[in-house]
Amino acid sequence: MAGTKATLGGAVQVMSYQPIENYGVIGDLHTVALVGMDGSIDFLCFPDFDSPTIFAAILDDQKGGRFRIAPVLDDARHKQLYLPDSNVLLSRFLSAEGVAEISDFMPVAMAHNAQALVRRAKTVRGEVRYRLLCAPRFDYARASHGIEVRDREALFIPEAGGQGALRLRADVPLHIEGDAVVAEFTLRAEESAGFILEEAKPDSVSEAPEFISETFKATLNFCRRWDGRSTYQGRWREIVNRSALVLKLLISSPHGSLVAAPTFGLPEVVGGERNWDYRYTWIRDASFTIYALIRLGYTEEAVAFVRWIEARCNEPNPDGSLQAVYGIDGRHDLEEQVLPHLEGYRQSSPVRIGNAASKQLQLDIYGELIDSVYLSNKYAEPISFPLWEDVSRLVDWVCDHWREPDEGIWEVRGGRKEFLYSRLLCWVAVDRAVRLAQKRSFPASLGRWYEIRDEIYRDIYEHFWDPERKAFVQHKGSQVLGAASLLMPLVRFISPTDPRWLSTLRAIEEDLVSDSLVYRYNVLLAPDGLRGHEGTFNLCSFWYVECLSRAGDLEKARFFFEKMLGYANHLGLYAEQLGPRGEHLGNFPQALTHLALISAAYDLDRRLDASRAE
Repeated sequence: MAGTKATLGGAVQVMSYQPIENYGVIGDLHTVALVGMDGSIDFLCFPDFDSPTIFAAILDDQKGGRFRIAPVLDDARHKQLYLPDSNVLLSRFLSAEGVAEISDFMPVAMAHNAQALVRRAKTVRGEVRYRLLCAPRFDYARASHGIEVRDREALFIPEAGGQGALRLRADVPLHIEGDAVVAEFTLRAEESAGFILEEAKPDSVSEAPEFISETFKATLNFCRRWDGRSTYQGRWREIVNRSALVLKLLISSPHGSLVAAPTFGLPEVVGGERNWDYRYTWIRDASFTIYALIRLGYTEEAVAFVRWIEARCNEPNPDGSLQAVYGIDGRHDLEEQVLPHLEGYRQSSPVRIGNAASKQLQLDIYGELIDSVYLSNKYAEPISFPLWEDVSRLVDWVCDHWREPDEGIWEVRGGRKEFLYSRLLCWVAVDRAVRLAQKRSFPASLGRWYEIRDEIYRDIYEHFWDPERKAFVQHKGSQVLGAASLLMPLVRFISPTDPRWLSTLRAIEEDLVSDSLVYRYNVLLAPDGLRGHEGTFNLCSFWYVECLSRAGDLEKARFFFEKMLGYANHLGLYAEQLGPRGEHLGNFPQALTHLALISAAYDLDRRLDASRAE
């Protein structure tokens, strides 16, 4: 393409960090973009969830790169919403001078396997001037790039890093400013201007004059058809279905796997070192995902995830074990490394990519994996005999290794311990395999499995029960409590009204619960090998609600559940944690939080209905 060229080195407009909760997300089932209330896209890995970033301003305001379209309005109020039952995002700006809107979406299916980000600016009232800044930074802002501009089209060409070139098409003239492309334009009432950022592939269909309007309708219809498949008709339908739509964005269409979150480096405590890369698929998420999808009627997605799990079972480590976390395509190598050139969200460093948890021993994953297979077989689709053979082999591995200390569900970096949750999920692994073998009459070493299942059960009662505290403790030999114990009744190890469980719940409330908010553990009493504190864990808060519900304390469960709903951001999205002022912390949005919300809503709604029928 002929045109003017520019290289890295020019100044970019100075911006300030937006809070994590100020963002909405859009996606195309391959990746997700974070869109701020100010009209700035400040995070996008492209073309896949775990590809290098092209925009990462949320992690470094100066170096990260962004794509901003915003009206020039004094004292404008910002509002952001999803079009109902969809993942099409609308950012609205309201002032005495006029009303402007930016709509954002990513088409779900494109010709020639191309991917695109579509933005449209529209003036609703008045006459509004807009400014555009498109400043990609390839390869996590490590690679320089050149720019070619021809009137209403710009080509960003990375000089290294392995990412492909990007093309920006616009309905207005574009200009080079330093290492970015800018534009300034005015729209009167009812006028609009469209912008398409896409892979720079030949024969792009985005040149068609009706591309934006047609893909807008197609994307909206796709979302609404998918949302319409939900079987949930309970009290909190809007927030439950919003959580389902979030989960849909986090599921990889080519692979069927679910990313824990689409971001990396967003801190668990501002200024601290607890900054991780969540753009991968954890085996741990499996049973929670399968359960939620099946409960809502999305069996197709549940079956696809089970097939991804089956593929991982076919490629064990040399000792027969599995990794705790894999790439979305199943790759094993997730080497953790630091990006020292990025300052981190509000100077929270180091910024890490990759995840060393892939090398940890986390025994609980076998329980979650086998529980997901059990649930899929029961509610979605009967499993195959080859998958059963893999499951049987994994159960035998658990029978040989269940006594070992490990890093546990929270992936501690302070040394292995014998964690209650790991022991509990080893029991789940064997228990669900026994049930599945009996249900399907599969060949199995039932004699040994029964013996090991009962041995694990007794070990938990004998060595993890503290008679002084009258509670099950976080790990053997301690008096410290952990919120992961909340899963004990949820996985049906213990009755939710058992006296030992109710006293454990009271102890957890004393140590870890603040109003409706739950800490996963006390980092002072249970050091995890990392500096600093952390916020309350949204996942654990919804587990707590479900424990209250199952114990029959429905009024308290509903009160705390609805209080937790108030901590979602303006779009109903949750990050991993909440800080001391209710601010969102950690990677965003987090799949496990939304999965736990769905589970708590389903159980509580069902029990409320039953109580009214009595």
